[in-house]
Amino acid sequence: MSEPSKVAQRVQELHQQIAQHNYNYYVADAPTVSDAKYDALLRELEELEQQYPHLVSSDSPTQRVGAQPSNAFQSVSHGVPMLSLSNAFAEDEVQAFDKRVRDLLLGAGMLNNTDEVVYQAEYKLDGLAVNIRYENGSLVQAATRGDGRTGEDITANIRTLRSVPLKLQEPYPDLIEIRGEVLINRSDFEQLNEQQVKRGEKPFVNPRNAAAGSLRQLEPSVTASRPLRFYAYGWGQISHATLPQTHAQMLDYLSKLGVPVSPGRKIVTGVKGLIDFYNYAGSNRPNLNFEIDGVVYKVNSLAAQELLGYVSRAPRFALAHKYPAQEETTLLLDINVQVGRTGAITPVARLEPVFVGGVTVTNATLHNEDEVIRKNILIGDTVVVRRAGDVIPEVVAPIIDLRPKNARKFIMPSRCPECGSAIERPEDEAVARCTGGLFCPAQRRQTIIHAVSRKALNIDGLGEKLVNQLVDSGRVKTVADLFTLTVLELSALERMGKKSAQNVVNALEAAKNPTLGRLLYALGIRHVGETTAQALATHFGSLEAVSKAELDDLLAIPDVGPAVAASVARFFAEPHNCEVLENLLSVGVKPQNEEKPLRSNDLPLRDYTFVLTGTLPNWSRDEASQHIKAAGGKVTSSVSRKTSFLVAGSEAGSKLTRAHELNVQVINEDDLRKMLGM
Repeated sequence: MSEPSKVAQRVQELHQQIAQHNYNYYVADAPTVSDAKYDALLRELEELEQQYPHLVSSDSPTQRVGAQPSNAFQSVSHGVPMLSLSNAFAEDEVQAFDKRVRDLLLGAGMLNNTDEVVYQAEYKLDGLAVNIRYENGSLVQAATRGDGRTGEDITANIRTLRSVPLKLQEPYPDLIEIRGEVLINRSDFEQLNEQQVKRGEKPFVNPRNAAAGSLRQLEPSVTASRPLRFYAYGWGQISHATLPQTHAQMLDYLSKLGVPVSPGRKIVTGVKGLIDFYNYAGSNRPNLNFEIDGVVYKVNSLAAQELLGYVSRAPRFALAHKYPAQEETTLLLDINVQVGRTGAITPVARLEPVFVGGVTVTNATLHNEDEVIRKNILIGDTVVVRRAGDVIPEVVAPIIDLRPKNARKFIMPSRCPECGSAIERPEDEAVARCTGGLFCPAQRRQTIIHAVSRKALNIDGLGEKLVNQLVDSGRVKTVADLFTLTVLELSALERMGKKSAQNVVNALEAAKNPTLGRLLYALGIRHVGETTAQALATHFGSLEAVSKAELDDLLAIPDVGPAVAASVARFFAEPHNCEVLENLLSVGVKPQNEEKPLRSNDLPLRDYTFVLTGTLPNWSRDEASQHIKAAGGKVTSSVSRKTSFLVAGSEAGSKLTRAHELNVQVINEDDLRKMLGM
């Protein structure tokens, strides 16, 4: 019986999501989800594949490790694959692992009925996995793990690490590959960030990202300036007449060769030994000078390891027992609300400062009113706060047993704290909104910041701080007011010299003739992104036509649904929005109208989706995007199975690799011009 189509679709969605997260973590060194979220996605895929085995494909994330190596480095093929580890999060999963191992060894006659399995337990270091190859005792090559079979050649950078010996101590084997983790100690990380700040550079987010970014520098001198350390935890290829018989003895052997070995190792027996080590390491975690995100258990006997073997992406003889996302408890002092650009009212927890996930947290999101009620959170509660990786801090739950008698409920205000306008919540939405529109200072501030951004009016020099000064002083109330600013006024502001002021005025003058699509996007109409704004411009041809469009006219545009159409119609029906538009026209802002509203047969790219990468010979990527959208095509930021064409210029990066993986057709600027009939 075949699986429901929804299951197959979900499997493909998980493939794409996990592949993107792998790239963000292993190649870009910029993860966008927590480890816990990533593990949850991978687990969901594993469970679906177990239930529907015929959905398992060779390109499934469960059948590989990491991500494709970056094009910036030469590729290195691993003689012995660098596999990942299966994960456990609960004690019963550890018990199940031990039972599987014990049953297999009992069946092979390697254990008696009364014996327990002997393991080596060690910290799961949170850094970047590398493979270092020595021939005749000399370091000849180093590579990242990459996708497990092919990594990046980082030999020159590894040679700069003082903890990595360039020559092994005798007696050494003819060939040995030593595997381990490159990381930065916490104390070194703090000093590194102090230096970054002194130089006026952005501090690193956490030690893991700092280590990964430092090791994957194109200039080895940069790597050499960073306080990187290496710890070995295993090996790959090796030629040796008589090897030790246990994993622990093998790591002792690596240590005798002069290689630093993973600290905190311990021989333990049975499930109790595993759990005791996990609890010990967890309680000792804050005292360590390096980051760990769990512990690792490995069957100690190498003969038993060989017998147990491997599954597709992990050894059967090892398990990673991971800690939950980092959480702390603190006092919820109050709940305030913030007003977003579209008027969205977001409850924000004001917390007694607490150090969690590598930073001091004083505020945490509560998402919306329903979420506060669902979690049963009261002001005055002691709450659990989570911050894993780069994720915005959130309040997980209250500790009911510690709730004081004077704890009180959060009540969503009926009036906006910024402008006093009514707060309303549509019946079909979870988010309450301020009805003040551009009258609201908070919405006005965010609307203006949006309007001057690169993809909108693109006014260089008008950053967030300057906009805040102008709005807070009352000088700028709408986008139109920006175009009346003078050099004298601007130069009187804090940190604004006459030259900078003149540059801003020049940029404002240059922005007075935007394309119609850019102007519509700059207005900040709810639900109208860059692509929809261009679709409106292409369909109607002029600002006047858009502003007078009826709902049925708007719904005739491809990809414009009822919510978008209603939002556009509501925006242009609002008197103060019309007043802002009139003021824009009066100060000389004149959008470039389309020559004519295009019919469907005038849109040669209407059925295609494009992604742009690299540097094009003649067009900027923004210019190319505008031409594609004007011809009815869509432009997205990431390559997927829905992508029709990748337009690649020089120095194309990971998007080109992704396109090849998905068999997406790759074209250049000349090909695009031909498709456009230019």
